[in-house]
Amino acid sequence: MKKLVFRLSVLAITSLSVISCKKDDKKEATTGAETSSTSKTEQLVLEKPQVTLGFIKLTDMAPLAIAKEKGFFEDEGLFVTLEAQSNWKNVLDRVIDEQIDGSHMLAGQPIAAAVGFGRQAKLVTTFSMDLNGNAITVSNDVWSKMKPGLPMKDGKPVHPISASALLPVIKEYKNANKPFKMGMVFPVSTHNYQLRYWLAAGGINPGQYTKDNAQGMINADVLLSVTAPPQMPATLEAGTINGYCVGEPWNQQAVSKGIGVPVITSRDIWKNHPEKVFVMT
Repeated sequence: MKKLVFRLSVLAITSLSVISCKKDDKKEATTGAETSSTSKTEQLVLEKPQVTLGFIKLTDMAPLAIAKEKGFFEDEGLFVTLEAQSNWKNVLDRVIDEQIDGSHMLAGQPIAAAVGFGRQAKLVTTFSMDLNGNAITVSNDVWSKMKPGLPMKDGKPVHPISASALLPVIKEYKNANKPFKMGMVFPVSTHNYQLRYWLAAGGINPGQYTKDNAQGMINADVLLSVTAPPQMPATLEAGTINGYCVGEPWNQQAVSKGIGVPVITSRDIWKNHPEKVFVMT
């Protein structure tokens, strides 16, 4: 009996030793693989691990915010500071002058810079941040004057709403010698193009461009001016403009504050249009 116990003990110890050896071998193999993987990672030298990226306060800057909050930047060895910018011109200038390392930007800005409109620079669009996302909003006063001429269904205006509903409103402003003014965010922004297209499709002249007149106000029925997105609702509320084309959340901000009504989304004007991109030098 003692011999049997001894033999079983020896067998158990031997088995444990073999298992332990196998585990050690596996651990060494895994460690070796990790070391190999780590060594490959260490060979990648980041040009600049600490970077500052710009953005304008719009919903479509979300990819940058999510990457920051979820630690995706850190996973790549990047320590990123996100910095809000005041307007699109400031964004462009700061990227070109390398005061910031890259930024959320209008899709038209790197194209314009390439041909020297505004500033000449070679910029790189690294990826598209979103499609669609804009809307045209008018003040409550303008909406109250548009609404009687709109087609209705189940007691509600039929959307999307044509700019032709603005014609009698603009005529009223002209008769009173008052300019009808609308805001857009930048001359080379899709907001400018969409607002002009919507107005023209409704029989309203948004103004013409010439080589000598880059303002696009020749023979205009509506005066379009640049307004920074975060300032849109306040400018509308103050009566400085009668409506605007901008991205979210500034159309819904007008609804939330009870100062304006969105009449059409950009998707209804130009389906799946490019909107914001991430740009660097």
